[in-house]
Amino acid sequence: MIRHTKIVATLGPASSSPQALERLLQAGVDVVRLNFSHGKAEDHIALADTVRQVAARLKRPVGILADLQGPKIRIGKFENGKILLKEGDSFILDAQCTLGNQARVGLDYKDLPHDVNRGSILLLDDGRLVLEVSHVAGAEIHTRVRHGGELSNNKGINRQGGGLSAPALTAKDMDDIKTAAQMGADFLAVSFPKSASDMYMARQLMRAAGGSALTIAKIERVEAVDALAEILDASDGLMVARGDLAVEVGDAAVPALQKRMIRMARERNKLAITATQMMESMIHAPTPTRAEVSDVANAVIDGTDAVMLSAETAVGAYPEQTVEAMARICRAAEKSMPITLDREFLDRVFTRIDQSIALSALFAAYHLNVKAIVALTSSGSTALWMSRLDCGVPIFALTQEAASLPKMSLFRQVTPLLIDPMPDDRAGMRREIERRLIEADVAAEGDLIVLTYGDRHGTPGGTNTLSIMRIGEGAQTAVPNMHIPPFH
Repeated sequence: MIRHTKIVATLGPASSSPQALERLLQAGVDVVRLNFSHGKAEDHIALADTVRQVAARLKRPVGILADLQGPKIRIGKFENGKILLKEGDSFILDAQCTLGNQARVGLDYKDLPHDVNRGSILLLDDGRLVLEVSHVAGAEIHTRVRHGGELSNNKGINRQGGGLSAPALTAKDMDDIKTAAQMGADFLAVSFPKSASDMYMARQLMRAAGGSALTIAKIERVEAVDALAEILDASDGLMVARGDLAVEVGDAAVPALQKRMIRMARERNKLAITATQMMESMIHAPTPTRAEVSDVANAVIDGTDAVMLSAETAVGAYPEQTVEAMARICRAAEKSMPITLDREFLDRVFTRIDQSIALSALFAAYHLNVKAIVALTSSGSTALWMSRLDCGVPIFALTQEAASLPKMSLFRQVTPLLIDPMPDDRAGMRREIERRLIEADVAAEGDLIVLTYGDRHGTPGGTNTLSIMRIGEGAQTAVPNMHIPPFH
């Protein structure tokens, strides 16, 4: 059974060697994530080269996602590395402090005193410690500890309810975008965007640096939730970044937000990645918990394009087993999903010829005993539109453009295949497609397929033809009568 939901794996010490990478890709990884919060530019470029070498050897299209650090607001360092705060303690966050102690600690974000006031709730170390602001005096934020614990160097800070003014793209991010362009990253994940303008700026910087990466907005701020439609329109997709998001909006709000984000992404023909702590226990254990199995399965049923692993594959003890477990869960969840294509079609508006052809192919495949949908595509747009609705039939995207291949590795339901240039005549083109499908073990003699293509091969946006053909006959074939439900 072909797995429709894609797997994104973060690379790190446990998974960066050629041998470890090969095991991960064979286990089912479709896209690798390079976390720009760690490492140097030359390290990321070298690792991207290694990924491509291993993928080429395995003949697997593998996408590369460059994930920007963003304005991660952190405390400074302590004299002794860490302190212990107890409930009721007074504690100062001091923008001018150089080395912290039991009474105060410095800040890497010097404007934080301007973003808070009396009563503001600050959450440190992903919400493990909670401080309430009692008052602000110049560069000092005086707080009272509501929930204590151990606090060590460089832990992150969030404000409950959002409202921090730090820009989404830091100077480091702008340099990292140049690195991502240099390595030829397929996807660029932008951390902590607050508005559409943040995503437009990231895209412009990527294009100015010579890159063509698809932009992914990481939804981590309250402000991003409020501006979700605008941010989606300015992006190629989103990431449900549940860690920081849960700290800002509260963990109870995240499941419903996840469903809403994935639904909005699919409705707008955008990509969706679900991330954070999906298989967290497998950092140290060879099997997932039942709760983690349900979490991954629910994201699949929600319609996410991909599920993402972070520390599980970056530093975990069982990276390969984690990917294999996630792949099993995805397949089982997909098998249980009902097909509701007819109902979903009623809410669709076709505005372009190529989009209409893509959705017509889904409709035809749904009502016929079709082995596969085959999209001959240049940019991958036809395959993307097809993947926004589930007709229960696998989609194979055939492209002559090597650069389009890894970008389609993130599209749900889509298996991208690289092909040689097509013959100019229609009969020759069909024979070549048949040969490629049989070689790839996608279809066999006598199988029925739905094929979409354009009159001018290699022209982006040029898909204008739908054909139903039987493998081995090389021409349009008679098909059984279809029941077409009424449209209202």
